[in-house]
Amino acid sequence: MQTDIWDKPIEITYDGGDHFRSVCNPREALACLTNSWPASPGKLESAAKRACLKAMAGEVPLSVAEAAFTKAAEAAGVLRH
Repeated sequence: MQTDIWDKPIEITYDGGDHFRSVCNPREALACLTNSWPASPGKLESAAKRACLKAMAGEVPLSVAEAAFTKAAEAAGVLRH
């Protein structure tokens, strides 16, 4: 049985790096990308949104959305290492 939670949360920073948030699934990732993404939307953010929507619909594995979100977060400079 597939769950909708990633194996490991992805942590992103916000408010200039003073705070962080753990993103645990495609739904949370989509909310971040839509409501509080720090950079202007670009190709990576759009790809991550599409991947999250498809993962939520069961059309692609969760790992696809997780990888796309991680890549977009890294490119936007908000991925917490």
